Amino acid sequence: MAVPAARRPVAAAVMVAVTFLAAVLFRRSAADVSADGSASPEAPHRRFEYKYSFKGPHLAQPDGSIPFWIHTGNAIPSADQVRITPSLRSQRGSVWTKNKVSFEHWEAEVTFRVSGRSRMGADGLAVWFTSAQGLDGPVYGATDLWNGVGIFFDSFDNDGKKNNPALLVVGNNGKLVYDHQNDGTTQALGTCLRDFRNKPYPVRAKITYYKKTLTVMINNGFTPDKEDYEFCTKVDNMVLPSEGFFGISAATGGLADDHDVLSFLLFRLTEPGQQPPPPESEIPKEEKDKYQEEFQNFQQELDKKKEEFQKEHPDVQGEPIEDLYESVNDREIRQIFEGQNRIHLEIKQLNRQLAMILDEQRRYVSVITDEIAKKGTNAESGQVDAASPQLSSVLATQQDVLRNLNELRNSFFESLKQIGSAQHQGQATGMGTYETIQHFNDIKEHLHTVKRDVEHLVQRNVQNPAEKVVKCPEVPPMPSCLSIVHFTIFIVVQSVLFFCYIMYKSQQEAAAKKFF
Repeated sequence: MAVPAARRPVAAAVMVAVTFLAAVLFRRSAADVSADGSASPEAPHRRFEYKYSFKGPHLAQPDGSIPFWIHTGNAIPSADQVRITPSLRSQRGSVWTKNKVSFEHWEAEVTFRVSGRSRMGADGLAVWFTSAQGLDGPVYGATDLWNGVGIFFDSFDNDGKKNNPALLVVGNNGKLVYDHQNDGTTQALGTCLRDFRNKPYPVRAKITYYKKTLTVMINNGFTPDKEDYEFCTKVDNMVLPSEGFFGISAATGGLADDHDVLSFLLFRLTEPGQQPPPPESEIPKEEKDKYQEEFQNFQQELDKKKEEFQKEHPDVQGEPIEDLYESVNDREIRQIFEGQNRIHLEIKQLNRQLAMILDEQRRYVSVITDEIAKKGTNAESGQVDAASPQLSSVLATQQDVLRNLNELRNSFFESLKQIGSAQHQGQATGMGTYETIQHFNDIKEHLHTVKRDVEHLVQRNVQNPAEKVVKCPEVPPMPSCLSIVHFTIFIVVQSVLFFCYIMYKSQQEAAAKKFF
């Protein structure tokens, strides 16, 4: 379509105006976007405040108290948690900070567990920040008409609307009476429905008060992830007391739950660009002067003890203190040699016991040999004795026992030589310990051999009951002869005691290896 010549300048002017407006709008929108990006809020600085916190594993002191906290009612502190109320009817309990908190911004992380056997629980648990300690009262175990804020974990449905378990944020200026009949819903500033009973993992709540805004995040306890929080509620333009106490309370009614608090961690929040106040500024001047005086007294006592020590030990003056104490390597070497010395002494004692057993065995063998010789003379004269085969078997068994004991004694001598050489050389004990273990294994094998021989002898006695009547003849030099039953009992008892002793020493050696 052709455009008249008169209209061409007008059309061009319109196109220029439209292009200019589009450019202006684009630049303005880009500037707004950049301004929004640069104005994104930075995260506040967090500082942990241990005087207003508690957690395990050493939560309670030996006297049952919690450092920097007080507990009242039915609260039961332990090493890992504080049971605010046990699962009994009509119980109340609470824990409160001893000192006031004067933070402008703060963040509290509460880890707790609510568990019970019934399908429904009661009454619930509450986290407080109030201007005064509410030690006991009708509102979840704390006093009513509080001045501050309470975060309630309500587990019982009083109004019958089936909106429990729930979390509520209720503020009070010290003049409002809590509405129990309606579960506080008429006074709640924020609420969310969350089931926090009987969860596989502890439930965590993060309560943040920053720039007059209270935000509650909750971890439902379905996963072990500690940072798996989800948004619950938020209250804007909330004014809290400038100073107050933190507390946790709980109560039970006709139904009962265990309300356990595992930890309460408080953090001071500081706006970006502002330096947090130093910890020294938070200590009162009187308390600071008291600590300074105690430190000076302690320093003076320490100087006096140093002077007394130098007077009593003039030979160590001028030496560095580090030289007075053994190093880690010296301590390890000392422990190694002490263990070797204990092993050496025990093997010596065992060697003495083996020598005593060998002497007794030799005495028994000599008696039996004399008896066999007498039987031989009787056989030559024409008398036949049915006990000769039995005595021969006893003699053979005794000779086997003597041979095994001699082998054991030789093994002990070799172990003593190896341990002594290792101690004189001052080398590592790895090889010596291995050889000692091998000798102990050989001892166990020899003991098993002796036990089998004794059991075989007992079986032979059982198979031939007629031979049980045969007794050892009386020997004039000896007061009495040892019977086969007595000898068998003696060998079994000695074997059992010896085996128990070896097992005991093996356990001691395994325990001593922990120091290596």
